[in-house]
Formats: sequence, C-alpha cells, structure tokens
Amino acid sequence: MVAGLLAGLLGLGGGIVIVPVLVFTFKLLRFPEEVLTHLAVGSSLATIIATSYGSVKQHHAKGAVRWDILRFLAIGLVAGALVGAGIADFLKGRVLQILLGSFAILIAVQMAAGLKPNAHRDVPGSSGLIASGGLIGLASAVFGIGGGSLTVPYLTWCNVKMQHAVGTSSAAGMPIAIAGTLGFVVAGWNAPHLPEYSFGYVYLPAFLGIAITSVIFSQVGARFAHRMPADTLKKCFAVILVFVGIELIVGG
Repeated sequence: MVAGLLAGLLGLGGGIVIVPVLVFTFKLLRFPEEVLTHLAVGSSLATIIATSYGSVKQHHAKGAVRWDILRFLAIGLVAGALVGAGIADFLKGRVLQILLGSFAILIAVQMAAGLKPNAHRDVPGSSGLIASGGLIGLASAVFGIGGGSLTVPYLTWCNVKMQHAVGTSSAAGMPIAIAGTLGFVVAGWNAPHLPEYSFGYVYLPAFLGIAITSVIFSQVGARFAHRMPADTLKKCFAVILVFVGIELIVGG
C-alpha cells in the first residue's frame, strides 16, 4: 500500500520501501542468507511493474508523461537494468551505495532549499538521455528500486516541470522493472537454496501480495500528485531522498 502511494505521488517505484521490508520479512521466514537479498531485490523489481502501471495510467491521463524524453531515456534504462541485474551477483556495491547515498542527500538539499538549476539548462539530446538512462537503469537494478530516486531529480535538474518529472519517472519505472526482473529471473534460475514458489530470484507470494494492493494505491497517489503544489511535492520527495541516502550510506 505504502509502496503504491509513493509510486503515484512522487514517481518512485516503491523499491525504497519494498526492499528493506522484504529483507526483514525474509529473515523472519528464515530464508537462506546467500539468496535472501537477491530475492528481495528481484521481487521488488517485479512489484514495480505493477506499481508503475497503476500510476502511469493516471499521469498519462493528466498529460504529465514526457514521452519525447522517455523514448530515448528508456533505451538506456533497459540496457542499464539488464547489465545491473547481470552483475548483481558479483558487484561489491558498498562504494556505489555510499556514492549513490551522498548524491541522493545532495539532491534532497537542493530540492528542499529551493535551489534553482541553471535557467539555460535543458534536457540533453538523444545520446545524452540514453547515457543517463543507462546509469539510472544500472543502479536501479542493482538496488531494486524503480529509478524515481534518480530520474525525478535528474529531470528537475534539466528544468523539467516537477509534475512532468514525476509522471515521466513513473513511466520510466516500467522498462527498468521489466528488464531488471527478467535479469534476476535468469540469474537465479538455477540458484541453490531457493525457497518454494520462487521464480528465479522472484518470490511469487511476495510479488502477488504487494502488487495487488500497490496497483490500487499507486493510482490514488497519482491523483494527489496533480493536486499538490510543485514546492510541496519537492519537499516530500526531498524527505524521502534523505532517508534513502542515509540508508545507502550506513546500511551494510
């Protein structure tokens, strides 16, 4: 439910909430440590397919999805997500977590303080969007997030209107989630010690339970996003990013 609200309201895929909750839940269920985190990340990406679908419908109806940006951004997002899923088993992600967490906090400070980007900065061309999408997709797949933590601040940094940044980020979560989920299914297909009802690194009971409620509440969140002032949206997003940044920096 919370993941769905975040997806619609702030353009987040919900992985910010889902991954920590699933890790804690899987520990209580005594899942093997060697597959626990991978299951949490893979299952999170799978649920983001559902949360993105629900929120994108609402944002598209409001004309808030910049498809002209997304068509190039999505190429990089898919490629990056596939690469990220493929290296997740081997990547020593501690340094990347610290860098990503620091970046998230810096962006949060900028958004909360109302610091304005360069008035002449604009959305880059097709190659720039593809490259940016690749980096966002890779990080999103590795950490099991929908990409909103990076896509929204990136687009606002490019002077995209906040509501459009949120709507476009919601739509961007779909290609990230599909590609990332596919990668985690393939990577975990023959993995040992998987619990029953696992589909690669996707735990089906978790996916179904979260997806059903998230689809409903992501549409509720999307409706609120278009009733809230842009400054309020930015401050809400900044608070979320601070928590994300701290968790990435101090988390093991």
